[in-house]
Amino acid sequence: MPTIKGNDIHKVIVACDAGMGSSVMLASQLRRQLKGHAVTVEHKPVNEIPADADVVVVHSGLADRARASAPGTVIVPVQVFLGDPAVNTLINAVKTGSELNG
Repeated sequence: MPTIKGNDIHKVIVACDAGMGSSVMLASQLRRQLKGHAVTVEHKPVNEIPADADVVVVHSGLADRARASAPGTVIVPVQVFLGDPAVNTLINAVKTGSELNG
């Protein structure tokens, strides 16, 4: 399982299948919460994850597709895009420099 230190996270991708709704809101929420931490947050389809992504946040049902699209990248699967504890773990890792697994 890949790991990354929070200090090394510079690009977070919120990936989904349809591109509408809660995943777009999560990307916006992450931009606000990580403001001032030199982290770019983008929203992309799960099959179009850029090679320079450090972390990918994706619904758990799409995690295998995300791993295939971005091998070696930390994947953070969530059950729900808004309010999932895994998102809080990501935010905490960026803010404290702690390690993130995925």
